[in-house]
Amino acid sequence: MSKPLRSQAWFGRQDKMGFYYRSFLKNHGTPQDMFEGKPVIGICNTWSELTPCNQHFRDLARHVREGVLEAGGYPLEFPVSSLGEVTMRPTAMLYRNLAAMDVEEALRAHPLDGCVLLMGCDKTTPALVMGAASVDLPTIGVSGGPQLRGDYQGQSIGSGTTIISMSEQLRAGEVTLEEFHAAEQGMNRSAGSCMTMGTASTMASLVEAMGLGLPLNAALPAADARRAQLARLSGRRVVEMVREELTISKLLGPAAFANAVRTLGAIGGSTNAVVHLLAIARRLGVPFTLDDLDRLGQGVHCLVDLMPAGRFLMEDFCYAGGLPVVLKRLGEAGLLERDAPTANGRTVWENVRDARCWNDAVITPWEAPFKPDAGMAVLRGNLCPDGAVIKPSAASPRLMRHTGRAVVFETIEDLHARKDDPDLDIDADCVMVLKHCGPKGYPGMAEVGNMPIPHKLLKQGVRDMIRISDARMSGTAYGTVVLHVAPEAAVGGPLALVRDGDMITLDVAARRLSLDVPEAELAARRAAWAPPAPHATRGYVRMYLDHVQQADQGADLDFLAGSSGAPMPRDNH
Repeated sequence: MSKPLRSQAWFGRQDKMGFYYRSFLKNHGTPQDMFEGKPVIGICNTWSELTPCNQHFRDLARHVREGVLEAGGYPLEFPVSSLGEVTMRPTAMLYRNLAAMDVEEALRAHPLDGCVLLMGCDKTTPALVMGAASVDLPTIGVSGGPQLRGDYQGQSIGSGTTIISMSEQLRAGEVTLEEFHAAEQGMNRSAGSCMTMGTASTMASLVEAMGLGLPLNAALPAADARRAQLARLSGRRVVEMVREELTISKLLGPAAFANAVRTLGAIGGSTNAVVHLLAIARRLGVPFTLDDLDRLGQGVHCLVDLMPAGRFLMEDFCYAGGLPVVLKRLGEAGLLERDAPTANGRTVWENVRDARCWNDAVITPWEAPFKPDAGMAVLRGNLCPDGAVIKPSAASPRLMRHTGRAVVFETIEDLHARKDDPDLDIDADCVMVLKHCGPKGYPGMAEVGNMPIPHKLLKQGVRDMIRISDARMSGTAYGTVVLHVAPEAAVGGPLALVRDGDMITLDVAARRLSLDVPEAELAARRAAWAPPAPHATRGYVRMYLDHVQQADQGADLDFLAGSSGAPMPRDNH
């Protein structure tokens, strides 16, 4: 270690303040030698009973603590805001940036030399990585792992994906309320996050692909003892990372983002990862845009046959060999930055070159992929001049090039009020358009972009149609859904100008999304447009509304771009 430990500015002092710092922590039962040059490791814990996916994190933190102690470090666990996707309203995404600020300020203000991030439910992963990136200490990520497979009537069912499909079946009268409740009982059988390739598992996969977590971080189930072992090994490793001065910025460079994008396509991952990757890159100052994402994602096959796009679940993915197999196959196809560093001190290729696949039905070979050329697609056009995204692996091929009549819903309340109206003028060829659900409009850019199919169309057997919005959708959802339209309607983007009856053309192969209305007519509509009233006049939400950026910039707060490092706070003596 070439420079003194940061924590010694607190604990190495032999004066009044050194007395304070050491003495109060000695009430933990901490002996004197723990303050004498041992790396101090923060265990950043998002445990909360309000976040069911993270309910096992107290035990996971214990394993990290033991690993830190075994490696000669001094562990100190601390809580930060926990974002539970299933319970928070209006959306956990509204508070992602707040949680990131919580992490950043906690790391900067305390005597920490490195940290372990415990993250699981969707927004806890990007929030913790964003906050840690802005401080740039040696950092390792430990995901909580997915739940065990859901089980209902002898079949595997997947969180989110089955919920969405069964709720549509309930609305269509194809299942009873009793059957619906029975599926609820069998869905969530253990601790952990969604066991589909939703946002939680997608982000856990990207943590591993980018080198921020140890191999197998993505897929080991929460209930598997190997998840606890991984936590313990991560605790050991972060102490070594401090001694090596291996900070987060040394891991998350351009090569890491290239590997993340290609991994995202290969696993059929969540569209939510797009906005999170953009935000993380801006924290680090890494040049990375939607155009980079589209370029890097082209030619990437979806290899993993998992819900929502496929059949299997994360438990199956784990037993088939997990993410190392995917990374190896990307590497063999020339689509992996093999020399990218990782948290364990090896390159990503050194970690995965010997990986073996135990089930080619779950992780398909590159030569016979589950879905060819299915990387995330970025659309441009007069309806989305700053971009929009679609997930081809979850879309219907017949709708990937389509022109249809717009049926417009001005707000989420408008959608809920009218979607099942039998007099709604809509057919299967129409394009559903939802406005005012972007970063400012909802606020928080909620997961409402996969609008429910109108009841009368469900009765006709329609299960997919084009849907366009400035919102997000759950990573567990599916369908031909165009998301993250930028600029959003609430700031006067072209989406705000769409009216019932307008023709809209989607051409995914050409990366185009067009509103087929003469520019003169759009100019007249623009002149008549007025911004909506703000959602709040005080508190965090007011600050968020004043400073949140658009989806193409990661929906972070404008003043949080960049990294200010981990300077010593002003001495408080």
